[in-house]
Amino acid sequence: MSNVLYDLGYYLSFPFVRYAIIVGTLISLTASLLGVTLVLKRYSFIGDGLSHVAFGAVAIASVFSLTNDTLLVFPITIICAILLLKSGGNGKVKGDAAIAMLSVGALALGYLILHVFSTSANVSGDVCSTLFGSTTILTLSIQDVWVSVILSFVVLILFIFLYNKIFAVTFDENFAKATGIKADRYNLIIAMIIAVIIVMGMKLVGSLLISALIVFPALTAMRVMKTFKSVVITSALIAVISALFGMFISIVASTPVGATIVVMDIVIFLVFSLIGKVTGR
Repeated sequence: MSNVLYDLGYYLSFPFVRYAIIVGTLISLTASLLGVTLVLKRYSFIGDGLSHVAFGAVAIASVFSLTNDTLLVFPITIICAILLLKSGGNGKVKGDAAIAMLSVGALALGYLILHVFSTSANVSGDVCSTLFGSTTILTLSIQDVWVSVILSFVVLILFIFLYNKIFAVTFDENFAKATGIKADRYNLIIAMIIAVIIVMGMKLVGSLLISALIVFPALTAMRVMKTFKSVVITSALIAVISALFGMFISIVASTPVGATIVVMDIVIFLVFSLIGKVTGR
């Protein structure tokens, strides 16, 4: 045990490890807040679909050798998020089918672009890094950290400030419209926030695993908690704990960061499921 603590303290002495922990915790926290809304609105897999869109945008950016791919990834992901939430429930292709089509199509297109046009000597390595996060989280600069901190702070402020409106839109959108709430406007805000979280989260767990950060904490909290507020708070706590322990284990055991965090989410989900069964909740 003392050796583990020594190793952990040694690794924490490096700035890039501290940067990874700060950014990883903030991303997990913000993802968990919107996760409750997405699960209740039956849009759990929107994170999966949008992350694959972001993967396609990253592929395009790499082909054009853009020094900052975020300038391309952000707007494309936000536009797709808006289109999914706006037309998914009313269009000829319903929400779940639209997400599935977008997810598979963007993933295939992104890989095809990288395979055909990329000048990298290690296309498979680049794809694996983008899909599963790999060590990207450990290469963050201080500028990346500040961007993540600012964006996370904006997401938290928006969620707190718009809490009542998000609550109303989440549970009964038609009733919310009847009471004068402009549901479409708040759905637009939710879509933009989701897109921001997904683009940030790709650095932590990659595009294939980002849905876990959104879905698992919310579903875990719902095993025991029953009110919207208690689920949101518990989900946030679970997300932070999973991120911290996942990254600590990853540092000490030299396991993939993203995959380790997701496994921690799964373990906590199973524990809460057992507690829910025992307590009858």
